Amino acid sequence: MSLIPSKTWTAVGEALLADAIHLRRAIHGEPELGLDTPKTTAKVKAALAGLPLEIREGSSTSGLVAVLHGAPGPRVLLRGDMDALPLIEDTGLPFASRVPGAMHACGHDAHVAMLVAAARALCAQRESLAGSVMFMFQPGEEGWHGARFMLADGLLDPLPDAAFALHISPTMRHGVIASRAGALLAASDKLHIEVKGRGGHASMPHDALDPVPIACEIVLALQTMVTRRTSVFDPAVISVPQIEAGGADNVIPETVKLWGTIRTLSERTRKLVHEAIEGLVHGIAAAHGAEAELEIRQGFPVTVCDGRVVDLVELAARTLFGDQGWIRMPNPVMGAEDFAYVLQKVPGAMAWLGAAGPDADLRHCCALHSNHMVIDEQVMARGIAMHCAMAEAMLAAAPLSPDPAA
Repeated sequence: MSLIPSKTWTAVGEALLADAIHLRRAIHGEPELGLDTPKTTAKVKAALAGLPLEIREGSSTSGLVAVLHGAPGPRVLLRGDMDALPLIEDTGLPFASRVPGAMHACGHDAHVAMLVAAARALCAQRESLAGSVMFMFQPGEEGWHGARFMLADGLLDPLPDAAFALHISPTMRHGVIASRAGALLAASDKLHIEVKGRGGHASMPHDALDPVPIACEIVLALQTMVTRRTSVFDPAVISVPQIEAGGADNVIPETVKLWGTIRTLSERTRKLVHEAIEGLVHGIAAAHGAEAELEIRQGFPVTVCDGRVVDLVELAARTLFGDQGWIRMPNPVMGAEDFAYVLQKVPGAMAWLGAAGPDADLRHCCALHSNHMVIDEQVMARGIAMHCAMAEAMLAAAPLSPDPAA
């Protein structure tokens, strides 16, 4: 099999677009949160019914892996996430969410629909496949670590030789495919600090131990720490967007609570930042005679793309859509993604699919996680074609030896 993907996948994507849109809208209207998405899983199973697929399910989530066994050879994985966000939809779409407080504002409905269509297309080409394709339908991406649970359940065993995922972006140019080698998305950790002082009357602060200025000093020191302790070439972001203290303007509170997020682009800087926060928080509190409790809850790791698979993504995008259909991103995005767990174990890549309208002003498109977010469904034809082309290209390239650049 040639490494150059077949251009005919674009026609296949267009042919399957109407069915993909229908499935996407059905999923969009009934969004589900977290690790248990039974209605979405049922829709996926119904759409895959009758295809020559081995269905694997685990005990930790409602996710499934559908395996298409081709000729003896390597195994590659394609992934689509299934869960929604806890938002009240305000798009005005005729197929808008009918579930109060839940909305597909991150494009997972489209991801599932494109992957189902790709499964149908690749099943039709089963006899010509140089190996097997695993279709990973994963719930619990929005902070629930669904990929980690599915790995722990053994649903991906034996591990594939390469893996690929697509993520739509409503703020990127219509139909463009974009990715980069190395860090694509950041590690994401949660920060919680509680500063403990001694309450009192606000007119007599000397008789109390006011935790408010101590907490403010900690917030400012966190920003100084980032600019002075981490390299600009391996950056970190710490934001403390939530502070809770007091209940009256004339009472010094006993405690101040802080919540924030930590974003890093390497495990080295992640460890360094965690250690620096520990010393800073306790040191500042102690310097003022107060106490502080700190909790850092680890989230998703860094999403690291294998450069060789990114080269295949570029080859596929340029072959299918021309030179204007591909962008190699100069910088990572500081969002996070739990496909990172798969990429820790398997050489692979994630790519963005631009889902803005063809004439859209990108400055005014609503971003992912907005309750106004919409996509141009026509780009799903390109997503279907990319999944198929990447399966073809990865099977031809596999197995990949350990990446010398990793």
